[in-house]
Amino acid sequence: MLPTYKGEIERRSNGSMIAMEGGTAFAYAIDKLQDRGKFFIYPQDEVYAGQVVGEHVHENDLVINVTKSKKLTNMRASGSDDKARIIPPVVFSLEEALEYIKEDEYVEVTPKSMRMRKVILDETERKRANKN
Repeated sequence: MLPTYKGEIERRSNGSMIAMEGGTAFAYAIDKLQDRGKFFIYPQDEVYAGQVVGEHVHENDLVINVTKSKKLTNMRASGSDDKARIIPPVVFSLEEALEYIKEDEYVEVTPKSMRMRKVILDETERKRANKN
């Protein structure tokens, strides 16, 4: 029996949140960026530049810094030390990740982890490639 054409494959309309630089993701940074979209990483996860760390609420891609830590001071102010309230991240299976990615993204599978990333990791190279 021959497969029949069912139409175009549905793609997501939201953009990606992409890690600006490599390092350890901090709860402080994730907490401050939660209003921008849903995250796919946990605090203390290792990330690298070009890794897709979340889904942006708008159509465009957003480059964010999840490795930003809270600056510590020896001064204490009442009410300024709020605890980070992190929404649990979205965890994909391999099939879900393959369906989720856009044409300019890869799913990277290693023995220890499964991550989504941009085909072109460097932000300036991505911008240059999108202009052409």
